Amino acid sequence: MFRALKMPAKRLEILSHEIPSDVTVHIGGASFSLHKFPLVSKCGYIRKILSNHKDSNILVIEIPDVPGGPEGFELAAKFCYGINYEFSTKNISLVRCVSEFLEMTEDYAIGNLVKRSEAYLNEVALKTLSGAITILQSSINLLPMAEKVKLITRCIDTIAYIVTKESEFCLGDLASSSSNLKAIVDWRAEDLIVLRIDVFQRVLLAMISRGFKQYALGPILMLYAQKCLQGLEALGKEKKKIDSKQEHEMRIVLETIVSLLPRERNTISVSSLSMLLRAAIYLETTMACKLDLEKRMGLQLGQAVLDDILIPSFNFDGDILFDVDTVQRIMMNYLEYELESTNIQENDMEKVGKLMESYLAEIASDRNLSLSKFMDFAEHVPEQAKVSDDGIYRAIDIYLKSHPTLSDMERKKVCSLMDCEKLSREACAHAAQNDRLPVQTVVQVLFSEQQRLRGTMGGDGLITVEPTTNKPSSHELSWLIKENQDLKFELLNMKIKLKEVERWTSDREKTGVSSPGRATRYSADKPLFPRKSFLNSVSKKLGKVMPLLRVDGVVPMSTRGRNKPSKDRRHSMS
Repeated sequence: MFRALKMPAKRLEILSHEIPSDVTVHIGGASFSLHKFPLVSKCGYIRKILSNHKDSNILVIEIPDVPGGPEGFELAAKFCYGINYEFSTKNISLVRCVSEFLEMTEDYAIGNLVKRSEAYLNEVALKTLSGAITILQSSINLLPMAEKVKLITRCIDTIAYIVTKESEFCLGDLASSSSNLKAIVDWRAEDLIVLRIDVFQRVLLAMISRGFKQYALGPILMLYAQKCLQGLEALGKEKKKIDSKQEHEMRIVLETIVSLLPRERNTISVSSLSMLLRAAIYLETTMACKLDLEKRMGLQLGQAVLDDILIPSFNFDGDILFDVDTVQRIMMNYLEYELESTNIQENDMEKVGKLMESYLAEIASDRNLSLSKFMDFAEHVPEQAKVSDDGIYRAIDIYLKSHPTLSDMERKKVCSLMDCEKLSREACAHAAQNDRLPVQTVVQVLFSEQQRLRGTMGGDGLITVEPTTNKPSSHELSWLIKENQDLKFELLNMKIKLKEVERWTSDREKTGVSSPGRATRYSADKPLFPRKSFLNSVSKKLGKVMPLLRVDGVVPMSTRGRNKPSKDRRHSMS
């Protein structure tokens, strides 16, 4: 009788004989009562052991480290007793490994288990991609014997060969662009992501060595990353604890994926790179891994949107909400690449400039963001990337509103980031009435607008008018000239009053009276001048002039309503 004894699961009756068993084999936690002759006739390993115990009638054999444990030995024993069972891609790796371990070769019997299992592998199992992947998956649990019989190597070679051949039909001569790469995912890329990361890496390297297009690895790698890093994005901005073992495995997966990313640009979207970078920061991968992702994002920054660079600061303990340093390094990588590039794309540069200004406005509302960090980032936004300074002004206005305790000196510093001459008319109109701006900045804004008006008019104070059939009347020209002269006079008064303010502030400081902010400067006990009403007056005058000026310099015939600019032309930044 061939039966498994002391099995924790079901008992298996293999064969019944009247002859009692004469050998007991212990495999792991299971015992098998068997017969010598069937075993020694096909198993060289057991024959060698029993040859040293000829005098004993009943023997007990302990066999450690059998591939597959009791399950593997049971398949070998069935074969020894002539019990038929079918090979399949699910059990063939186990059969092949245990037959090698027990030395079931042609030296002991014709058509032995090693030869039979090899024939099935070569003629059936390793002919399809799914079969090779299934065998590879099961072989991982049979190391090191699976490596000894080269099961893993052969499976990897088969997978690489089939995938590369199939991809040639999918890819053809497609260019390495993100719009064309979706076709790559349609074939059996999803079959590969079930593999363990070290085996997955070996498969991809084998594919490349067989001629697989490296740029086409992007979609496969991102599929694998999404599978293995699933759940990290659900943790939010505040870092939460996850299982240390799971975190370690994720870190290895991420670092391996980044090392395999193709070097070509545009093979992976910016949003995908952003996802990987967020995970790298969260999992605290090596600095080399994070810097690699930052550089890749920098090379494609012209394709990014605001959400791609709003990277949270995961170590949230009262510090800033966003990882500003990382985004600044990404921007510097972009600028470095553009400086080295012989074909600088102005459109990309302008898009990046607007993106960085939007990012500044987004982080400006963070009350914990220091003035030095805000200014350092803003100063690195290149001038050639800015069409106007409206975006910088908007970010400054939000920062001043979110940080009301800034001193006058700090307000002057942050306002020095913008060039008043590069503000649009709408932004100038808003800034002229903005109580959050220092007086000096308001004066600069008004002066810049006055200079702009002077440029629109001729050197003698007359408006430069292009030839047109609709000529302005002499009355309208006279009114504009008078308004221009009034604006000059108001601006001169503003400068005089500003000097009085500065002189008064200096005197207060010398006498030991502090003036930390604007509230002290314009205290009720020493009224210098009604600043707000004066600014409103200047603003109104600007409003009277600006609606009359068209882009082409022509003054419209109708001046109705010019004393009151419409609300839709007012520029509100807050």
